[in-house]
Amino acid sequence: MQKGEWAEMAQAGAEFAVKVTPRARRAGMSRDENGIRIAVTAPPEDGRATAAVAEALAHALGVAKTRLVLLRGTTSRDKVFRLE
Repeated sequence: MQKGEWAEMAQAGAEFAVKVTPRARRAGMSRDENGIRIAVTAPPEDGRATAAVAEALAHALGVAKTRLVLLRGTTSRDKVFRLE
């Protein structure tokens, strides 16, 4: 995925519901009517998968990863991020 491919969604205050697949064979992202799905190769240990998801989402939105705040789902596969 190219940086900023989902830039039209990058508005301050926007919330993103993400379904995460940790320890995937290949990293990837998709979005449909059900929301955003992100597969990361990182394991779900010590927050590594969450950090990888935040980085992938920021890359797709074309923003700095420090602008994304995790609202819910620290240890869950269902996460909600807000763009500051």
